[in-house]
Amino acid sequence: MIRLNLKKTLKSAGGIMALDLQLTIEKGQFVTLFGESGAGKTSTLRMLSGLLKPDSGTIKVGETTWFDSHKNIDLKTQLRKVGYVFQDYALFPNMSVRQNLEYALQKNQDRTIIGELLEFAELGELEQRKPETLSGGQKQRVALARALVQRPEILILDEPLSALDLKMRIKLQEYLLRVHKKYKLTTILVSHDIGEIVKLSDCVFELQNGRVIKKGTAADFFGLNKTSAKFRFSGEVLKIEKEDVIYVISVLIGNDIIKVVSDRTEANDLRVGDQVLVASKAFNPIIQKL
Repeated sequence: MIRLNLKKTLKSAGGIMALDLQLTIEKGQFVTLFGESGAGKTSTLRMLSGLLKPDSGTIKVGETTWFDSHKNIDLKTQLRKVGYVFQDYALFPNMSVRQNLEYALQKNQDRTIIGELLEFAELGELEQRKPETLSGGQKQRVALARALVQRPEILILDEPLSALDLKMRIKLQEYLLRVHKKYKLTTILVSHDIGEIVKLSDCVFELQNGRVIKKGTAADFFGLNKTSAKFRFSGEVLKIEKEDVIYVISVLIGNDIIKVVSDRTEANDLRVGDQVLVASKAFNPIIQKL
């Protein structure tokens, strides 16, 4: 179990923000931190991993204290069992794929983990190539494999798939689930993609101005249990058009645009850019703001 009780004064686009966070994550969960940019999500991950020092509070993982401001405990990043995958991959450009993984080895660590990860991540044929010759999806698999070299207990993913196209995102989402289960990790993801969050997460925490304002299972969090519809997709509102007494809502779902007929009450609650749930029950389309 991970217990965070942290305070930190942060500078954000809107000025000074006082992060005041209480968060508990069960061992083995796949959780997502959700919220607007500047809410404190990445700062929370950095404090957990030891890359950013809180002003005060505690971090406890299992029975071990990683940080305690009153007891002057601040475990070094290298001693925290955390694998961190950044949005920009952070690979060493002058090193091959294998060398990038080997760089993460601890002193006297068994090197057989490198071969295991190269095989699991399907990187064997790429192990001598430099990052500049790899696709975005291949780079992300290298970054994930490198994060697992030291056999972490916690995997931190800071919007790892946001720069990839839809097809590659879907493929790597499945890979993330495989990694999470195979290595029995507690995984913490930052993402704004609702479909991705629903697919991957056991639990979602919404942050706003440095505080948790909402939590729950992904289905409950986004209201997916409010309808027993036969199919459901999440998407983004592109256009709202009035036609006689009805409204037509254009929604981007993946790479496709669908049009949903809506009444005035539903349409008035929507704005271009809103994330919505599109569902069908008894052949009647339902559109619901998330």
